Amino acid sequence: MQATAYTYDPDTREGSVLLDDGTPVRFDAAAFDAGGLRLLRPGQRVRIETEGATDGPRITLVTLQTL
Repeated sequence: MQATAYTYDPDTREGSVLLDDGTPVRFDAAAFDAGGLRLLRPGQRVRIETEGATDGPRITLVTLQTL
């Protein structure tokens, strides 16, 4: 699934993305680390993987979207 980086804290490696419908979804350091990124800037297009949907998706991976 694709999204747009919205927030990112380099100290905690946590942040949030905006889904294409505008819904914000938070990610934790484990999801950021799984993608192998070193930095994330707001506005970058990212690819995310999620699991679960009972009370909203949980992001398990954040990486840059490449063409």
